[in-house]
Amino acid sequence: MSLQPGDSLTSHNFGLQIDGVMVEYLAEVSGLTMEQDVITYTQNNPNGQNTVRNLPGVKKNGTCTVVRGMTQSASFTQWINQSIAGQMGSARKNASIIMMDFQNTPVKRYHLRNAWCSKIDTSTVKAGEASALTESVTIVFEELVIE
Repeated sequence: MSLQPGDSLTSHNFGLQIDGVMVEYLAEVSGLTMEQDVITYTQNNPNGQNTVRNLPGVKKNGTCTVVRGMTQSASFTQWINQSIAGQMGSARKNASIIMMDFQNTPVKRYHLRNAWCSKIDTSTVKAGEASALTESVTIVFEELVIE
């Protein structure tokens, strides 16, 4: 592996897999979040003093947004359409965001269980503009496992 002790991963080398298949032309991943409630619990200790503890509560679902070039990737478009149509039996898929080192070796993975598309936003189309068209897709998921 090309990373040495103290080296950090760089933000430009990553990928997104959906059910084990890499999605092409991915430009950005942002807002990868998952939240858990915090339960504050107060009790007396043997000396009669208050002891305050924070305990893990209910996990909430998570979200992230991916930006990709507008391509004719049939599998990604099909996944978006299944989500929009409410076909949750086929729309819920396991996805992974994979961080790679300088030699494209996977180093860290964020596994998103039961992920599906909740929003799509296309870039602005403007006459005379010379820029790439992109799609921003918000993905929701039920569980995040970091490996």
